[in-house]
Amino acid sequence: MLDVRGRKKVAPILKPIAAFMAKLRLTPAAVTIIGLIVTCIGAALIASGLLVVGAIIAGLGVLLDALDGPLARHLGTASDRGAFLDTMSDRFGEIAVWVGLAVYLSDNDRLLVLCIVNLAASLLVPYIRAKAEMLGLVGKGGWMGRAERMLLIIVGIGVVGLGAPIMEPLLWVFFVLTGFTVFQRIWKTWQQIES
Repeated sequence: MLDVRGRKKVAPILKPIAAFMAKLRLTPAAVTIIGLIVTCIGAALIASGLLVVGAIIAGLGVLLDALDGPLARHLGTASDRGAFLDTMSDRFGEIAVWVGLAVYLSDNDRLLVLCIVNLAASLLVPYIRAKAEMLGLVGKGGWMGRAERMLLIIVGIGVVGLGAPIMEPLLWVFFVLTGFTVFQRIWKTWQQIES
C-alpha cells in the first residue's frame, strides 16, 4: 500500500535528495549496496541486544535503499539490472533484520519460531508478485508490502528496546497482517488466471 500510494507523496521529498546524491557522484547501485550494508549493521546491533540503536540504523539503511530508484530516474540510468539489484537488496535486508531479531530472541523458543514463520511469510509476499508478473498478471497489492513490513518490524523493535513489553504481540500482529497479504495476493493472482 505504501509502495503504491506513498511513492507519489514522498517523491517531492526524494527528488532533491536524489539530485544532491547525483552531485556527490553516487550511483544508484552504490546507494543500494550502502543501504544494504547499513541495514545489516543495524540487524547485527539488534542481534546483540541494542534494539533502539539497531532499529534506528536498520531504518536508515531502509531509507537509503528507497533513494536508489529516484536517483536512477534523476540520472536517467534506470535499468533492469538496477531493478534486479534493488530487489535482491530488499530481500537480503529483510532477511538480515529477521535473523538479527531471531538471534536476539534465541532463548525463547516460541518467539524464535514466530520469527522464522514471519520471515517465511515476508518472503512469500514478493514471491507471489514475481510469479504473477511472470505470468503477465498484476501481482502488487495487499496490506503489507515491503514498506509496511519494514516499518512495522523496525519501529516495533525500537519500541521494545525502549521498554514496552510488546514483542510477542508485535510478532503475532505481523504474522496476521502478512499472512493475510499472502492470501490477498494469491487470491488476486488466482482470479486473473484464465481457467
